[in-house]
Amino acid sequence: MIAFDASKVDFDKGGGLVCAVAQDALTLQVLMVAWMDRAALEETVTSGEATFFSRSRQERWRKGETSGNTLKVESIGLDCDGDTVLLSVTPAGPACHLGTTSCFGAAVAPGLGRLGALERTIAARAKASPDESWTAKLLAKGPKRIAQKVGEEGVETALAGAAGDVAELCEESADLLYHLGVLLHVRGVSFNDVMAVLAKRAEKS
Repeated sequence: MIAFDASKVDFDKGGGLVCAVAQDALTLQVLMVAWMDRAALEETVTSGEATFFSRSRQERWRKGETSGNTLKVESIGLDCDGDTVLLSVTPAGPACHLGTTSCFGAAVAPGLGRLGALERTIAARAKASPDESWTAKLLAKGPKRIAQKVGEEGVETALAGAAGDVAELCEESADLLYHLGVLLHVRGVSFNDVMAVLAKRAEKS
């Protein structure tokens, strides 16, 4: 059951329908846009899985009911006019029927969304055999060794920043972010937890 007050949604404005935007909860990438009637929204709230209304078939449909590419709803927001809902979701596979991550292009979490995608990849690799995955092998060594790697990569990034070219700085920074992501994972922390600290600092300033 998702905590959401559906009574504030204005279905009348759209003739019984509201626009529903599905956004990846981790990467913030917009995955798809569909429509909901009141029953579809209520089913989404109750089931925790995105359910929409097809205007062409005139019926409700649950995302992934045939493909398995479901959208687990983490939270629901409402826009200022009350006629568009924002679904923060965790996708079980490609959101688009064409097989791409998003209906708005094939790119996987562009820009800063790559940090969320990296976090998801690390979590997936953590379940692999250490013989098959460098991430799994690193995780098996424990937080102290991973922290040491973060320190090493931090020094290399600093040196690249002081004396290397831009390409080298970007490469070393990528290595640093990857190892930091592994360290956060092994300690049960997410990049969003770090972002929350930055947000609090921004409020103070």
